[in-house]
Amino acid sequence: MAYPEPQGAEREKVQVNPDPRKPRILLAASGSVAAIKFGNLCHCFSEWAEVKAVATKASLHFIDRASLPKDLKLYTDEEEWSSWGKIGDSVLHIELRRWADIMVIAPLSANTLGKIAGGLCDNLLTCVIRAWDYSKPMFVAPAMNTFMWSNPFTEKHLMTIDELGISLIPPVSKRLACGDYGNGAMAEPSLVHSTVRLFLESRPQPSD
Repeated sequence: MAYPEPQGAEREKVQVNPDPRKPRILLAASGSVAAIKFGNLCHCFSEWAEVKAVATKASLHFIDRASLPKDLKLYTDEEEWSSWGKIGDSVLHIELRRWADIMVIAPLSANTLGKIAGGLCDNLLTCVIRAWDYSKPMFVAPAMNTFMWSNPFTEKHLMTIDELGISLIPPVSKRLACGDYGNGAMAEPSLVHSTVRLFLESRPQPSD
């Protein structure tokens, strides 16, 4: 038997979930000449995601800061130390790890690859990686000379980072900046971008 709703009774409010927020992507560059393409990569991701960037000291030799999106925050080793003064202050590499949904290192140099595989953390980038929550994805796009790429250490290091769950975007063969021809050139920013975006679109979007 149906009963009339009491006058003045409030109808139950239906909660509507807000639209998922944009994914938060931490882009990073290490010391390879391929870092000249970092601005292009940042623009690709900034069109649809929240982006912050990390650059090693060596990568700054190749990054044209004027090529970066105007509203992009680029963090360097200097900010890692200057942002902390006393107990209780935030620690930059921890804050970046907490903020990011995903991390993309492009280019990944042979030196930084070796540091990751060995667990070293002597700059902002490698500290973020050492503190990374590996339930969150990380992609790397290596860039190095052909003989560095084919060096036995590289294979060992790639196996180690694969065990961590880090996804590889392999280099390609072309005429390298040093003049040699062979495998080791970083995948084009468009391929790095499309690989990561397709991966993210196949997963539930963040809503917090």
